[in-house]
Amino acid sequence: MASLKDLRNRIASVKATQKITKAMQMVAAAKLRRAQQAAEAARPYAQRMESVLGNIAGAISGGPDAPLLLTGTGKDETHLLIVLTAERGLCGAFNSSIVRLARERALSLMAQGKTVKIFCVGRKGHDALRRQFEKQIVEAVELRANKGATFADAQKIAEKIGAMFAAGEFDVATQFFSRFQSVISQVPTAQQLIPATFAAPAEAPKGSEAVYEYEPGEAEILADLLPRNLAVQIFKALLENGASEQGARMSAMDNATRNAGEMIKKQTLTYNRTRQAMITKELIEIISGAEAL
Repeated sequence: MASLKDLRNRIASVKATQKITKAMQMVAAAKLRRAQQAAEAARPYAQRMESVLGNIAGAISGGPDAPLLLTGTGKDETHLLIVLTAERGLCGAFNSSIVRLARERALSLMAQGKTVKIFCVGRKGHDALRRQFEKQIVEAVELRANKGATFADAQKIAEKIGAMFAAGEFDVATQFFSRFQSVISQVPTAQQLIPATFAAPAEAPKGSEAVYEYEPGEAEILADLLPRNLAVQIFKALLENGASEQGARMSAMDNATRNAGEMIKKQTLTYNRTRQAMITKELIEIISGAEAL
């Protein structure tokens, strides 16, 4: 049985941990609002750009002038998996869920005889994947020095990926991130970036069809917008990750604080019982000694 001193030290240690988890929960709650607003503000722009590019791409899809970012290389042999995770832990299953989705895709592609390359953005994803896919990791980017994701960061990542594609290092690129839904719900998501895929445009009502003429031509517009769209989609994923990370950390620290409170109650009850037993034992020894005289 633990001594009273050990129990007091254990209770004090759990109380100190509870203060830390409570403080981290409050910090995450404060950061969550800004991160959520940034993620929600980026969605309409990214969706609108996808819609515009989808309409333009539909006009020249399969044509000889279509950019490679739209049509791809025509092969499906080498896949680049872009895994976006956080730089820090203590955020529940946020990082592990993204890594799990990327790992399943990598193993599935390797089982089909495909070549897999991994581009890690975030220290946690790199640390988790290098244990099993160290040879497949071709690039690792850390954003630890930045307080939050910026478009400049996404632009640099997009330029590296674009240069790799231009050099023929891969055929298909897919990014993995966590889409923010709510504080308690973050959805691991896989999005193909190269070749670019767009949702089918909604059918216009009868009588409202319009014919658009582009100046310059569709191919020139796509050649300029597709690399920009690559950076936009990566930036959107970084913002979604930022909001998801803070939401997951807030939930995880709230659970940790509650668990610490329950542990303190149990340890305090054990301490009081142990203390009462020791007092009772001492009283019995005193009474027994007095009766023996």
